[in-house]
Amino acid sequence: MCPTHYGDQLNEPAYSYLLGLYLGDGHILQPKGRRYFHLAVTCDDKWPGHMDTVEQAMRDVLPTNSPFRVRRTGCHDVKIYSQHLPCLFPQHGPGKKHERPIILEPWQQTIVDAHPWGLLRGLLHSDGCRIINWTSKTVNGVPKRYEYPRYFFTNKSSDIIGLFTRTLDAVGIRWKAARHQNGGTNISIARAPDVALLDRHIGPKH
Repeated sequence: MCPTHYGDQLNEPAYSYLLGLYLGDGHILQPKGRRYFHLAVTCDDKWPGHMDTVEQAMRDVLPTNSPFRVRRTGCHDVKIYSQHLPCLFPQHGPGKKHERPIILEPWQQTIVDAHPWGLLRGLLHSDGCRIINWTSKTVNGVPKRYEYPRYFFTNKSSDIIGLFTRTLDAVGIRWKAARHQNGGTNISIARAPDVALLDRHIGPKH
């Protein structure tokens, strides 16, 4: 499968999701002396359902190739081999993603524009999370605990942060940015209607 060399038609919703995963927790390598490349997406063992979803997305995007899992401490790498991974993910290059430009090709942006929730889901399920915050208030002299969910996305690449926030804007999600202690940028989505919209289209990992 290669839209660049053969004009193959991609499964666009699956591709948008897999693109988000690659930009978050994914990497592409070429084993020494080999013609092919492999895409690996690292998945925490706490979320076995997420691993299944990643593997299915790889099958949908590359239906003639077979994904597999490699055990690591506390996690698995879900991998797939193909000679055409650099065609599918032209952001591939030497070094860390936050140390090089990450700019979508026009055909990729067209897919993201048509399937924005796939990209957001892939990014949030890799470098993001859904957590429960809490606060306490005193009502009529009685302390009460209030819990509310929120989403976070953290990345060191200003290009990936820009892609994430532009896509949030496109679907009408409001967000706030702050510097993270790791030197990256943290995007927070906390307003109840926006969290509800993300829950409807994305939801937490499982």
